[in-house]
Amino acid sequence: MDDRYPRDQEEIYSHRMKAGKRTYFFDVKATRGQDYYLTITESKRRPGSDPDGPASYEKHKIFLYKEDFNKFIDALHDAVDYVRDELLTEEEVAELDRPRPAYDGEQQPRDGQQPPQPATDLGDSTY
Repeated sequence: MDDRYPRDQEEIYSHRMKAGKRTYFFDVKATRGQDYYLTITESKRRPGSDPDGPASYEKHKIFLYKEDFNKFIDALHDAVDYVRDELLTEEEVAELDRPRPAYDGEQQPRDGQQPPQPATDLGDSTY
């Protein structure tokens, strides 16, 4: 493991989201002292130099600590709202708001875990 990142202690919850050529992993973990944090990992498959050889994966990871959850959510909402309100056309916003079926390949909750639920309070957001 890369020494720049804290050692993972206990994984509490995990959710995988496929998005085209990328996969995002949302993992809730706890330290030995039961301090909770979230890791968000983006993984992108890179073909190997040998077409018959194994592919490699480029990964980027964000560690988000519980004391920063609300600030992170607020900043994400602000950025998404700006894109929706200032940069997208009405047609693009309508496409984003269109109901979608569950994606193939999404990870199912482990035994005893609840499936991810949509947030109930998104403030003034429309998403």
